[in-house]
Amino acid sequence: MQIPGKLNAKQKSVYRKLFAELRKRKSKSDDILTSDAHDNVFSEVHCLDCANCCKTHAPIVLQKDIERISKHLRIKQHEFVSNYLLLDEDGDWIFYTVPCPFLQSDNKCGIYEVRPKACSEYPHTNRKKLYQLEDITLLNAEICPAVKPILDNINRQISNL
Repeated sequence: MQIPGKLNAKQKSVYRKLFAELRKRKSKSDDILTSDAHDNVFSEVHCLDCANCCKTHAPIVLQKDIERISKHLRIKQHEFVSNYLLLDEDGDWIFYTVPCPFLQSDNKCGIYEVRPKACSEYPHTNRKKLYQLEDITLLNAEICPAVKPILDNINRQISNL
C-alpha cells in the first residue's frame, strides 16, 4: 500500500470544490453516500498494511480516553498522563511520542480495545456532515491512503447525479 503524499494544487482544487458542493447541498443522502464510499474503500484497504496515522501523528486524547486506557493498563490516571501524554499548543492532551507508544512492530495497536476516540474514528470519512470536516479531511488525505479514493468516489457519485 502506497503512503500518500502532499496533495497537489489540482487535487486540492478538486476536493475544495467537492466540499463546497457538499456544504451547499447539506443533504442527508450525502451522509449515506459518504458512509458507503468509506465502507467500499475500506473493504479493500487494510489499516495494518500501513499504520501511517499511528506512525506520523499524535491523536487528541480525551479525559474519557485517559480514564479508559489507564484502567485498562491498571495504572492511575496521573501515571498515564505523566508517562504518555503532553499538552499541545491548543491545550489538548496528545501522546508525547510519534510513532504512538502503543504501536507494535506488526502495526497492531497494543490498546486497540480501549484506543482513543480520535483513533477509533480515524480518518473520520464516515461521519455525518463530512462537509464540516474539510480541513482535517484534506490533511488526512496526505496521511491515509484510503482518503483520496473515498473523496474521489464521493466526487464521482455527486457528479453523476
